[in-house]
Amino acid sequence: MIEVENIHKSFGDAHILNGITTCFDKGKTNLIIGQSGSGKTVFLKCLLGLFTPDEGSICYNGRTYSKLSGGEQRDLRQEMGMVFQGSALFDSMTVAGNVMFPMEMFAKQSRSEMEDRVDFVLKRVDLIDAHHKFPSEISGGMQKRVAIARAIVMNPKYLFCDEPNSGLDPKTAIIIDNLIKEITEEYNITTVINTHDMNSVMEIGEKILFLKDGIKEWEGTKYEIFKTDNQAVTDFVYSSELFKKVRQMYIEERN
Repeated sequence: MIEVENIHKSFGDAHILNGITTCFDKGKTNLIIGQSGSGKTVFLKCLLGLFTPDEGSICYNGRTYSKLSGGEQRDLRQEMGMVFQGSALFDSMTVAGNVMFPMEMFAKQSRSEMEDRVDFVLKRVDLIDAHHKFPSEISGGMQKRVAIARAIVMNPKYLFCDEPNSGLDPKTAIIIDNLIKEITEEYNITTVINTHDMNSVMEIGEKILFLKDGIKEWEGTKYEIFKTDNQAVTDFVYSSELFKKVRQMYIEERN
């Protein structure tokens, strides 16, 4: 679990986060949504320990980040896996090399143990025969699966994903969504996903946090988002005609 208490973050005169309080549960997919400029990226970087909040606290399973020593903070960051928006794979490394990279940096295991772990996670994301391929030789969806394999190779307690479906076709995006959700439940990880994709919200949104102008405007589940009267949320969610129709169908089914 990650508990966030009244965090603020500014850059000069620009106030980006303004008193956000929330929590993200273990074993669930927690989604952060909002328009561009709402503070999603800065918030995610605060959760990752890349930015230090000006006020407030972030607590990871009872450990307040700001109260940890430098060494303890480094240890905590090794418990975090990250899936970047553009996958961020090394072009000069094979798929197996990309996945093994965090282990070579931080793990205290033998080469054979690391290779076994790489084999295991690549099998888990259904990339059994891709070990020796380079990123340029595989599809965008496969690259995302490599990024997920790399993110979980160190058995993280926390998984962060920044726009994991960016650039993917709808069918592949659903596959990636479902894979993230399966891994979250299977390994009981606290997963936080930064997204603008409403399909992801409806597919895997167990907890949704909606930010507007750096403020927590609303939070709830993918079912509750249909029932909210919050104008900012409805304007964001139902900017698409498709989701207006989905909401109307949801309302009619329950009347």
